[in-house]
Amino acid sequence: MFEKFTDPAKRVLVLAQNEAMEQGHDNIGTEHVLVGLAGVRGAVAGEVLHDKGVSTQTLREEITRVFAASGAQPVGPQAATEALAAIGIDVEEIRRKADEAFGPGKFHFPRPPFSPRAKRVLEYTLRQSVELGSATIGTEHILLGILAEGEGVAVKVLRNLDVDVDSLRPAVLEKIGK
Repeated sequence: MFEKFTDPAKRVLVLAQNEAMEQGHDNIGTEHVLVGLAGVRGAVAGEVLHDKGVSTQTLREEITRVFAASGAQPVGPQAATEALAAIGIDVEEIRRKADEAFGPGKFHFPRPPFSPRAKRVLEYTLRQSVELGSATIGTEHILLGILAEGEGVAVKVLRNLDVDVDSLRPAVLEKIGK
């Protein structure tokens, strides 16, 4: 499926993965995909979000508030590193030894998987592309996929930021001339 993604759409997914890891989350959620969309300026979804006053910074701040309010604790690589340090295991020392044995940069924590809801967003993304008659999958289709799924943290965050979620689809369609 990813071979049909445009370069900007692939960049969104890389940014989403990086965002999840930086936030210490154990999976890539719809909220991370939304941050990725906002982070790819010049692409349709990034421009639509920017036009609505949404930036990566405002998204990150609101995502942090949503998670803090829910009481969710990070359980990703940073939390794992801290837990191991608490029992006397130095991850940096393991990393150094792995670099010596296998070459620099070969030791990585596993990349977080997509959450079930984010996987549904990707399914909706493909559907949106097909419905619009597109040969490729662009950032616009990812944003439309988030909107079609409609219940993830991404949509909650947009609503919390007073974005008229119902206005996003028409804005995307206008940008792509549909």
